[in-house]
Amino acid sequence: MTNIESMKDNHYPCNVCGAFSFRRQRDADAFISDPSGLFYLLNRIHGFWRDFSLTDTSIQYNYTVHERVPDWGLYLIALVAPLVIMPIINLISIRSWWDLHNSWLGLILSLGLTGTITNIVKITAGRPRPDLISRCQPHPDAVNAPIFGLANASICTQTDIGILRDGFRSFFSGHSSLSFAGLGFLFWYLSGKLHLFDLRGHAGKAWISIVPLMGATLVAISRTMDYRHVFVGSVVGLAISHYSYRQYFPSLTHRLCHRPYSPRVSRESDEDGQLAGEDATPAGKSTAPLVPTVGGSASTGSPGPDDTVQRKHPEVSDVWKEGSTRGVAGTHDDEETVARER
Repeated sequence: MTNIESMKDNHYPCNVCGAFSFRRQRDADAFISDPSGLFYLLNRIHGFWRDFSLTDTSIQYNYTVHERVPDWGLYLIALVAPLVIMPIINLISIRSWWDLHNSWLGLILSLGLTGTITNIVKITAGRPRPDLISRCQPHPDAVNAPIFGLANASICTQTDIGILRDGFRSFFSGHSSLSFAGLGFLFWYLSGKLHLFDLRGHAGKAWISIVPLMGATLVAISRTMDYRHVFVGSVVGLAISHYSYRQYFPSLTHRLCHRPYSPRVSRESDEDGQLAGEDATPAGKSTAPLVPTVGGSASTGSPGPDDTVQRKHPEVSDVWKEGSTRGVAGTHDDEETVARER
């Protein structure tokens, strides 16, 4: 018996059960969205180091000691800036705690996924940076191997292992991917609040919404100025930011794109325990339209059906169970149904 069923059997109010379910989902999302420990663990792995040629002019640029955007600057741009700006947008627009909660979860998910994927690719690709030779500091009599014409890290005299290890992590740029993961998420969030893609056209909204992407682009350009990277990480960060945004918010072409999705755990009505939703009607009550309630429930603190976009699709576990009960015979019919709906 689950905790919620136990609470119902002990005659707890239904709104308490709904609040318990909502908080459990909220805490689980916050835990899963933050793989920061994995990010830092991967950053310390030795990884794969490619062989290189001492005559390769693409890796003979000078090593820039003082970066234009250092690591602490990247954290301010990709994480702190969106964390501060999104509550301001929320306050100006819809003033919803649930929206603020989802925006922060989406941002953390975007940065966590991007950072983890970026580090995995870095340590497995082992691509030399444009300033590798300067980092390596090969000894004076070092030459390429006579057979294959390549050298490896054994010719390096660099004593700082951190500088040398970082020289083999060019693909793809962490600064570019993380800046677009953070500021890219802010772009999607701001575009949703402004209804940028409502098919009406508005030059002012287009200029305002593009500002976060301009900031991320400048960070990516700074990496080429420091002879660190190319722009591949920008595409990855922007794609993952949209992927993360759609976990908590509807499409930007949706008529309610300024609102977040409702909780996955349905909230129960305070009166008779019926599940709240767009089509919910309490038993014995009139079907006349009610005055919408802006904000969350006063008793539970969870968001109500009027300030969110309801999730109409069933849970994946329910879909799996339905498929297992129908068997293989229903597979062909399901495919025909999807084709007709399209």
